[in-house]
Amino acid sequence: MRIELERRPRASKLHALLSPLLALALTVFFGGLMFMALGKDPLSALYSFFIEPLLDTWSLHELAIKAAPLILIGVGLSVAYRSNNWNIGAEGQFTVGAIFGSILPIVFAGWQTPLTLPMMLILGALGGALYAGIPALLKAHFNTNEILTSLMLVYVAQLFLDWLARGVWKDPKGFNFPQSVTFSDAATLGPMFESGRAHWAFAFALIAALLTWIMMRFTMKGFQVAVLGQSERAGRFAGFSSRRMIWFSMLFSGALAGLAGISEVAGSIGHIQPIISPGYGFTAIIVAFLGRLNPLGAIASGLVLALTYLGGEAAQLSIGVSDKVTRVFQGLLLFFVLSCDTLILYKVRLVLAGGKSEGKA
Repeated sequence: MRIELERRPRASKLHALLSPLLALALTVFFGGLMFMALGKDPLSALYSFFIEPLLDTWSLHELAIKAAPLILIGVGLSVAYRSNNWNIGAEGQFTVGAIFGSILPIVFAGWQTPLTLPMMLILGALGGALYAGIPALLKAHFNTNEILTSLMLVYVAQLFLDWLARGVWKDPKGFNFPQSVTFSDAATLGPMFESGRAHWAFAFALIAALLTWIMMRFTMKGFQVAVLGQSERAGRFAGFSSRRMIWFSMLFSGALAGLAGISEVAGSIGHIQPIISPGYGFTAIIVAFLGRLNPLGAIASGLVLALTYLGGEAAQLSIGVSDKVTRVFQGLLLFFVLSCDTLILYKVRLVLAGGKSEGKA
């Protein structure tokens, strides 16, 4: 006996819209069971995880800080995935973007003008795009699987960042801490409001989501992304180049990841250090799928995933659980999103050894 998936001729649009909500509900339910297994009151734990971080102004600013890179990266990945190009290395592109953008405030620390910060942001986006161009080149011209190459390049970028922070970019006056010099005011993203730390990266994320949605909805490039993503053969028949789409989608998603990287360093951290991300590039994969591969949907899903980071920190303090709980919640959410989507798009059949179908779900 084996299990086969048969694509449904017509998937319900209502079910597709409700899928993320169902996935969230299942995540909360099984998260409650997890807390119960840990010996914690599930209702109190879920309150600490999802409600408590929303009650204070400072925590809302922290939510915006954590949501900004998730939204930026998720928007880029939404375009890549809709075009059927699977960029799994956004974490590496995030890191390289931070490195490229940090060249000015570290190597050219004396150059402090109104152009410093805009140039840093441009360099960050350029660095992320160039790094995403490596798996794009390998796929477009050598037919190499971009999932493997983009993922492996993440660890190259992280090791390079570690080498810089502990080596050539290490602050000689930093008491031997593995970090660079602190960025000057001209190289720092300022806060959006006087009431907290939330900086302008959140505004960048919202603008990027809106502009990308307009591109996907009203331009020929967005139409090409949709057609080639659904059927490469149909796209070729229409005169669209799948090779050009590989380059476009990978460079686009890499540029937004790089912009997120330099925004995080210039806005929240203020210097280069060995670890600059809690895994934003990987979490943004969940953001893209939970947002239905829609740039505007990435805003809501980015805020939800940012809440899991804040909730994990709050739960550690209030009920004494491990910081790994955040990863468990994010993993549950991705599992249920993909599971719900699979059951919406496909029928599950149990096929006996002789080929006879036993049943459908």
